[in-house]
Amino acid sequence: MTEPLLLKGFEVELYTGRPDGTVVGCSAEVAAALAGFVTEPDCRNLEYITPPDASYQRQLELLLEPRTRLRPWLAQRGLTLLPGSTLSTGDSRRFERSDPENPYHSYIEATYGTRVVTASVHINFGLTDLDQLFAACRLVRCEAALLLALSACSPFLDGAATGAHSLRWLQFPLTPEQVPLFLNHAHYVSWVEEQLALGTMQNVRHLWTSVRPNGENRPHDLNRLEIRICDLMADPQLLLAVTAFAELRLHQLLADPAAHDPLVASALDPEALAELADANDRAAAQDSLDAVLRHWRSGEPVLARDWITAQLAELGPLAQEIPRPWRSWRMRMIGRRPKTALMRSCVTGAAANPCWLATGSPLNWRSWGLWPRRNSSVAGWSPCRGC
Repeated sequence: MTEPLLLKGFEVELYTGRPDGTVVGCSAEVAAALAGFVTEPDCRNLEYITPPDASYQRQLELLLEPRTRLRPWLAQRGLTLLPGSTLSTGDSRRFERSDPENPYHSYIEATYGTRVVTASVHINFGLTDLDQLFAACRLVRCEAALLLALSACSPFLDGAATGAHSLRWLQFPLTPEQVPLFLNHAHYVSWVEEQLALGTMQNVRHLWTSVRPNGENRPHDLNRLEIRICDLMADPQLLLAVTAFAELRLHQLLADPAAHDPLVASALDPEALAELADANDRAAAQDSLDAVLRHWRSGEPVLARDWITAQLAELGPLAQEIPRPWRSWRMRMIGRRPKTALMRSCVTGAAANPCWLATGSPLNWRSWGLWPRRNSSVAGWSPCRGC
C-alpha cells in the first residue's frame, strides 16, 4: 500500500438511561450542556462526531474523549450509557421528540414512527476524487453485508428476543425503497434531484441506505464516503478493526479499480447488483456471520463468515502496512470474534431479561471513562444533525 491512510471519522449514536436498562431520553439537555453532542429526532438517543483524522490511535482517543465528559453529567442524574442498537427494554410504542418544533422531525415521526429510533455508528472515509468516491460507493454497497455481519448487536426489542441478529437494520426504513448502484456523479445528482421532485426524499439528507456519498453541499460538492449499515460497536477496538478492514478494501479498489469495482468486475448488471446488495443486507441482519449471501462477482452463494475469512487472507500482506496496533493480528481477531448479537442472546438469562445488557453485557462501557481527556478541537466534517 503506497498511498497514505485515508482520513476517517465516526458518527456515534448512543442510548441513555438508568443502570437497570430503562431508556431515558435527555439528548436536548446534553446537547445544550456539552460541546460536540447533537440531537436525533427522538430524545432517547444522542450523537457525537469525531473530527477527521487518518490515525487509528488518534481516532481511538477521539472516540473515547466525549464519553469522559458525558459520563459525569449522566452520573449526576442517575443515568448511564446503554449498549445496543434498538430499544431493547422499550418503549417502541411512543416517539419522544427532542425538538417538537422541527418540521423534518415531525415528518419522520408521522411517516416512520419509532422504526428510526436506533443507535448505530457511521464510518466516514475522506475521498475527494469523484470517480474514486463512486467506485468506493459501489464496492461498499456490494459488501456492506459483511460489515453488518461483523457488527450485528440488536436482537432485542421491548424486552423480548426477536430472532434477528440486527433488528435495527430490518426495522429501519430504507429510503427511498429502491436505490440504484450509482454509475457516476452525474447519475447520482440526477437521481437525487428526481427523488426530491417526486417527494420520495424530503431533503438531501433523506437518503437512508447502507452507504452514501456525503459532503457539505450534497448532491454537488462531495468529499467522503459514509458507511451507515453497522450496528453500534461498543468495543472501540473492534470498531477500529472493522474500519481497518473496510479501509483496506478501499485501498485495494483504488490500486486496481478494474479488479474490484463491481461495475466492471462483476458478471451482473447494475440493477442485479443493487438487488443482490439489498438482499445480502437483509440476510446479514437476520443471521450475521451465518448468513448465506451471494457474492457480487458471480452471484454464487457464500457464507458470510467464509467470505470474510477469504478477504482477510487476501488482505494480509496489505494489512502489514497499517501502523500498529491495527495490523493483521487485529484483522484476524475479527474473523474469530463471536458474533455480538449471538453473544448477547446466548449468555445465561440475557434472552429472557434484556435489562441484563445494561450491567452484565461483555460490551458495557463502564471502564471507558478512565481514558484520559485530550483536546479534540480539530476542524471536521459537518454533522448530519438528525438522519
